[in-house]
Amino acid sequence: MNESVTILFPICLPILAGFLLLIGREPKKRTSLVWYTGTVLVLTALLVLGLVWGKEVSFTLFFLTGRLPVYFHIDGVGKIFASIVSIVWVLAGFFAFEYMKKEQANKRYFGFYLIVYGVLLALDFSGNLITFYMFYEMMTLLSMPLVLHERTRTAIMAGLKYMFYSFCGAYMVLFGLYFVYRYANTLSFTPKGVMDTTLMAGQENLLLAAAFFMVLGFSVKAGMFPFHGWLPVAHPEAPAPASAALSGVIVKCGVLGIIRVVFFIFGDDFIRGTWVQTVMLILSLVTVFMGSMLAYLEKGLKKRLAYSTVSQISYILFGLFMLDPSGVTGSLLHVVFHAFIKCCLFLCAGAVIYQTGKRNVDELRGIGKEMPVTIGCFTICSLALIGIPPASGFISKWYLCVGSLHTKLPVFSWLGPIVLLVSALLTAGYLLPVTIRGFFPGTDYNYSSLVKKEPVKLMVVPMLILAALALILGIVPESLIQGFSAIAGQMM
Repeated sequence: MNESVTILFPICLPILAGFLLLIGREPKKRTSLVWYTGTVLVLTALLVLGLVWGKEVSFTLFFLTGRLPVYFHIDGVGKIFASIVSIVWVLAGFFAFEYMKKEQANKRYFGFYLIVYGVLLALDFSGNLITFYMFYEMMTLLSMPLVLHERTRTAIMAGLKYMFYSFCGAYMVLFGLYFVYRYANTLSFTPKGVMDTTLMAGQENLLLAAAFFMVLGFSVKAGMFPFHGWLPVAHPEAPAPASAALSGVIVKCGVLGIIRVVFFIFGDDFIRGTWVQTVMLILSLVTVFMGSMLAYLEKGLKKRLAYSTVSQISYILFGLFMLDPSGVTGSLLHVVFHAFIKCCLFLCAGAVIYQTGKRNVDELRGIGKEMPVTIGCFTICSLALIGIPPASGFISKWYLCVGSLHTKLPVFSWLGPIVLLVSALLTAGYLLPVTIRGFFPGTDYNYSSLVKKEPVKLMVVPMLILAALALILGIVPESLIQGFSAIAGQMM
């Protein structure tokens, strides 16, 4: 058997398993559903691990037309995103085994959960733009049932809003794709770009517009202003494990799309110094500040975390749009750190909702006394997201600030670190009160009525693992920094 075909195994396994789950009969015992889903998740993650630690491989599945193959290729960037997807998907999935006991239609939820896992891996391993676009659209359609799972009116409206925004962004990408097809040597992802300089002559302004629409289209999924509106609506309505997956992974697909377009299709030299770079830097900084401010003002816990995601993803986008190796390294680091941190924060919020039914921050006074392990994990990840050393968020934000200063771009070189610092202060303002009021409720708190409400181990262990990753990766980051710096250097 051709060794390259192994790239299809982790893609096809969860998709096929999820499809069989959807069309099959309802399991007589819920434990059968749990064992089935858990086995598929673990086996898929092990297959991904084998590919990530192996050499780069490529595989062409079939041709849509003579120049449009459905083509897969594993490179450094794809390995990063596939690793994140697998870790988050397995941990959030195991958390959901307990959390979803109180929800209806578990078979449907886990069926779509498995299918989306396979589609995300196909997206990460896509070797050209047409393959990436095809699975990007599939991801939107197949992840929507996770958003509207509860099937209430607000959940359905949130799902429709998510779909509408996502399709609008995808159509902007499609607009640019037509021009790339016309002026590129190939659609396969190649470091430093694939545009034909001979064909481009005299068409630079047109292609800059095409690049702008493609980047703007992918930024919709990443929640960048002015297309962030779907994110704080979808997260509160989805079950907590789905919110963790949306915030930790799904929004990163927009980031991956931007990386592929800027660095592997057009090339950073084509974008550098143009109005496209300037506009995107402005929008990313506006989103960083706006998202943090809205999170600070929001009272609902899950919605507050959703606005936080709006802000934090634009940290990543700002680093990419600087087109500086240090900034890109910082962005890749923040992709990893934010995925683990925000997934843990949403799982902690889900554990609180599951055990107490409390959804608003003002209701969480004394919650640290009732759920010390859960709020302890929340605290560690809060400190990491703020960027307090030695937690992981400090490392990525350090590289983002260094990259900003290295660019020597007028205004942005000094404005970027200032906005990131202000955003960090706002992050402390909207996360730490949960910890402070949770562990130190005051002398008037009724300690005699205190009841421990820590969730079961199946929910606690994923939170502990993610919190540990958020801390340990900040203490020993050297291997990640070296690897991501090498990948950033290859991209540029």
